[in-house]
Amino acid sequence: MKRTLVGGVLGVGMSVVAVLAAGQRAPVAGTVGIKTLSTAASRVTGGDVLVQVTAPAGVFAKVTVGDRDVSSAFRADASSTARVGLITGLANGKNLVEVRTKAGGPPDASLTITNYPITGPVFSGPPIQPFICQTDTFKLPDGSTLGPALDANCSAKTVVQYVYRTTGTPAAFKPLTTLAASSTESLPADLAKTTTTAGATVNFIVRVETGTMNRAIYQNAILHDPTADAPVSPFSPPKGWNKHLVALHGVGCPAGWYIQGGAMGTTLLDAARLGEGDAIFISTLNHPTNSCNAIVAGETAMMGKEHFIETFGMPAYTISTGSSGGAYTSLQLADAFPGLFDGISIGATFPDALSIALAGLDGHLLTHYFAVTNPGGFTDAQKLAIAGYSTIKAFVDAANQSQRTDPVPNRADIEGYQSARWNAAVPENVRYDPVKNPRGARPTVFDVARNAYGTNPATGFALRPYDNVGVQYGLHALNSGAITPAQFLDLNDRIGGVDQDSNYIASRTIGDAGAIARTYQSGLLLSGKGGLASIPIVDNATSNEAGGYHYGWFHYALRERLRQANGNSDNLVMWRSHVPADAKTLFDSWMAAYTADASSDPQRTKVMRARPANAVEGCYDKSTPPVFIPEHLVFTSQPTTKCSALYPVYSNTRTEAGGSVAGNVLKCQLKPIDPKDYKVMFSADERARLNKIFPGGVCDWSKPGVNQSPVVTWPSFGPSPEHLLMDAGKSTSTSQR
Repeated sequence: MKRTLVGGVLGVGMSVVAVLAAGQRAPVAGTVGIKTLSTAASRVTGGDVLVQVTAPAGVFAKVTVGDRDVSSAFRADASSTARVGLITGLANGKNLVEVRTKAGGPPDASLTITNYPITGPVFSGPPIQPFICQTDTFKLPDGSTLGPALDANCSAKTVVQYVYRTTGTPAAFKPLTTLAASSTESLPADLAKTTTTAGATVNFIVRVETGTMNRAIYQNAILHDPTADAPVSPFSPPKGWNKHLVALHGVGCPAGWYIQGGAMGTTLLDAARLGEGDAIFISTLNHPTNSCNAIVAGETAMMGKEHFIETFGMPAYTISTGSSGGAYTSLQLADAFPGLFDGISIGATFPDALSIALAGLDGHLLTHYFAVTNPGGFTDAQKLAIAGYSTIKAFVDAANQSQRTDPVPNRADIEGYQSARWNAAVPENVRYDPVKNPRGARPTVFDVARNAYGTNPATGFALRPYDNVGVQYGLHALNSGAITPAQFLDLNDRIGGVDQDSNYIASRTIGDAGAIARTYQSGLLLSGKGGLASIPIVDNATSNEAGGYHYGWFHYALRERLRQANGNSDNLVMWRSHVPADAKTLFDSWMAAYTADASSDPQRTKVMRARPANAVEGCYDKSTPPVFIPEHLVFTSQPTTKCSALYPVYSNTRTEAGGSVAGNVLKCQLKPIDPKDYKVMFSADERARLNKIFPGGVCDWSKPGVNQSPVVTWPSFGPSPEHLLMDAGKSTSTSQR
């Protein structure tokens, strides 16, 4: 990648481990072969790629790109008989790379490399517009900014700065502005040292690179001492790097649209991780508060990892970590883009952002019914029996997350509801208003990912997968005796639905069939059948059941989706309470063990074989220090086990309507009304009303959802033709019923 440098030397850093990129076959020993290392050959970005060439010992291999001889870029890999080189200057589109062992002879091996611009896109479809650049406000380690954007893609110069960790208490990172390469005279007196997990003791100096890719601002950080280490390259690793690469993600989702992002939402300069020798990479479009679109996040993370490898070399493994929005970003990217991450460690877990919004819509309809349609018709206890949550506040907080689907500004609704959430950087004159600006940008989780959901050609609005046809709200409450048949019937008769602007309507909402299919295929609703099936997952967190919408049922939804997809969830360790040090120790040991397994067994087999003995479900009690209780975690609010007594978990509206805690049925299949499903006796008039409410039948939760399918890994919406679900740049979507 060609970049302008300020404040340091940009290069590329370490001895390369030969890892097969997706879609390429490993060459047979003794034969001539070629493969890309930094990314799949079909998804190269920025004009350069790290490549490995194999040939019999003592045989010279000439490497060309088209008519250009690039053999001089290759050097022997100390770990094998292969040669590794950084090929630069690739043209956009297809580039034919050939290897010859005989002058003038035919190629012994060839590989077509498809290169995309560093500005993107690769597979996320046409970039969303409008899009607000924020490079001029993004703060660098020394307090300066990245500067004004250089083009419409929000590009900026690449800047390398150094910081160091101080001695004393409290320790801190400070800019290292006077550092001279190969000179120790300018090292500050309060410079700390650190000993990494690999046993190297080095000066605690961190190289921080900041630049732009895919319209995002990216950063990476790594221990690198210019006074002692060689300039970074794929062939000279910094002594302090332990070969572990960590992807970080931000948080949130509301207002995550139409901006580049002026902050990362989490701390790049993680002293603990960097001090251990981990390298870190991150970008503004991996912060859901800037971009609530997992497909763009996956594309940006792919490009960030590729650039890291081309700068520093191959890691032993790459992990992803995050909390809340960082948790679902880790999960969705690991599942939809296998190979991107080798393991994930998460907390404050949601399976995906969409599940928050869809559960919110169910709750939103209930709060409207209770407050407007039938005020006074239910006690608070009855409302909670129907909604599933622990308190009215918890119920309302969950319901208000439907605001992520509401583009209409200043809507009056229940307390705390905020429609049309916007980042202040987005000008008001581009924002949607159904009257004043009906063609404006729409602030919803659907419209930010319109390339996947598709659009209505008449309106340009994103199609929606939300559906509540056949849902029997309050079914469990009816069968438990918490509500009467009359209440059950009135609720289901008059709860209604929402339209494309999230206005309340009298009829149930019919989700778009095509949008539903692509929601599953794209991984916007987490599957668990993709990359998550074969990596370690550690979920370590408590939940606040009293409010705030970070509820425990989302953790159990993740576990159940993995079980449904793979037969069990044995590669997931779920703990209640929060003891970060113990969880990190467990995760690190698991990662080291399974990635060291050189057998030819399937990756899932390796992961399960390497699972540590203490990698069991359980919770920590509330003593000091806390003591771990190993036991199967039960989805219940009742004190049926030690852990459920300590950490009760409440339900949600769709589960209380008979659905699975997995929460992964967007549109249910219908079945005829069956009297055996009810523990009450309906009168003849009530039975007639029930049939009128559900003329097509009620949800059959024993069956998969309509159009439900596993994730299509590495899904594309253009321009990449691989695994193309829909070419969003060419397709005119139509609403399908």
